[in-house]
Parts: sequence; C-alpha cells; structure tokens
Amino acid sequence: MNLALTMQDRLPRWLCALAWVWVSVVGLSGCVVVPPEGSGGLVTDSDEPEARRRARLRLELAMSYYEKDKVSIALDEIKQSLANDPSYAEAYNVRGLIYLRLNDLNLAEDSFVRALSIKPNDPNVLHNYGWLLCQQTRLAEAVKNFTHAIENPGYTGRAKTWMTQGLCQIKMGKNADAEYSFGKSYELDAANPITGYNLALLLYQRNDFVRSQFYIRRLNNSQLANSESLWLGIKVERRLGNRAVVEQLAGQLRNRHPKSHELELFERGSFNE
Repeated sequence: MNLALTMQDRLPRWLCALAWVWVSVVGLSGCVVVPPEGSGGLVTDSDEPEARRRARLRLELAMSYYEKDKVSIALDEIKQSLANDPSYAEAYNVRGLIYLRLNDLNLAEDSFVRALSIKPNDPNVLHNYGWLLCQQTRLAEAVKNFTHAIENPGYTGRAKTWMTQGLCQIKMGKNADAEYSFGKSYELDAANPITGYNLALLLYQRNDFVRSQFYIRRLNNSQLANSESLWLGIKVERRLGNRAVVEQLAGQLRNRHPKSHELELFERGSFNE
C-alpha cells in the first residue's frame, strides 16, 4: 500500500517499512474485546458469546498471517471468523485490508461497507475506507470518511488519519488544505517521517524556506532520513545560502546513497527537479 505523495505523485521510500501506518485494525489483546455498541462495558471470557469468541480467535490468526504477508491464509481465517459470527464488523474490516493488499478494490469496498453497516461510526473502518476511496481518486468521499474518523472522541489514530487526508488533498491539488492536515498530524506525531517530509516539501514549494528548513532538518537529523529527504534538505539550505550545510548533506548523500537518483541530480546541478 504505497502512499507518500509529492506533487508529482512520487512515493518516498519509507513506506515499505511503514505499511501499517496506513491501516487501522481494532486491537484484540488477551481476553478483553471491544463490546457491541450499546452494551454495558468490556466483554470478558465469562460473558463473551461462544460464537464471538470463536470468531475473535480466528480473526487474531488472520491478523497474524496478514502481518506476515500470508494473505491467502489470512483470508481463509477471516472466512472462518465470519462463519462463526457474520455480524463481526472487525472481521469485515480486516477482510477489506486483505483485499486491498490483493488489489481487489471492489471486494475491499464491499467489506468496508459491510463493516460500517454494523458499526457506522467506527473510526478504524472509516480510515481504511477513506484510504481505499483515495486510491480510487474518489477524493471528496475519502476526506468525508477521514473527517468522520477524526471527529470521533475516542479515536487514538488521528495523527495517521490527518496525514493520509493530507496526501489525498495533495492529489486534489488542495495544497493549502494539505499543509493544514500535515500540520495537525505533526502536532500529534512529530516523529512520522512521511508527515515531516511532505510538510517540508509543501513549504518549500511555496518558498517558505525557513519553515521548511525546520521540518526537513529535524527529519534529516533522525535515523529515518533517506535520499529524498537529504535532497530536499540540500535544496532548502541552498535557497537559504547555507553552503556548508549543503556540502555536509551532499556528503551524507554520497556516502549513504551512492547510486541514488537524488545524488545524480545533485552532481548535475539539477536543483529544480
């Protein structure tokens, strides 16, 4: 699920290591599970219905296989989960993620719609469905889902949803809105490299080099810097006339990414690319 867009829809390479940033799955830990809406509290072993318990255990297996990229086995476990409890919204949510990974967008959408028919306000499903809609370039619908998720007072994944909304807004050409979304995401999670990179990029593209410098320096001073962030840092520092910093970053680019496209651009002096 690659997604870290620049203006030309290029994808920064952090995503391969951060695929789970993009998805939301309800946590299923131990014997405590999320109760149905309207119930009196957490459901534990003593009062969880047997069908739901079997469905939950199958879902836990499915999630384990999904994390290991064994999607066919994960899908089989989801089928078993829903056979035990066809009203299990979380299973439909994970089924949607599996079909997303299989690039079957129609079945993924059907799964998220089914999950939302059971739990209409579930922010995890809303986030995932919004991400699907974004990939289909149904961008206005995607933002509606992201907004609905963010507005949920109990949702702890706001940083990632603000970030994903910002990426969709870039695709829409709504750069000012995207900058706002990335800013909100950064307030909640300043360590996310995709948020920091895209925020710095948007600021650079509208010639706000001082603020862009703040975000890209913080990223390049972390272990998550890569050839693209170093290249953006070089361009920012060059615009600010900081030649020593430009050479320092160029040295890192040569040593750490000697075969990168960004180093080639630097050696050619192609600072407008």
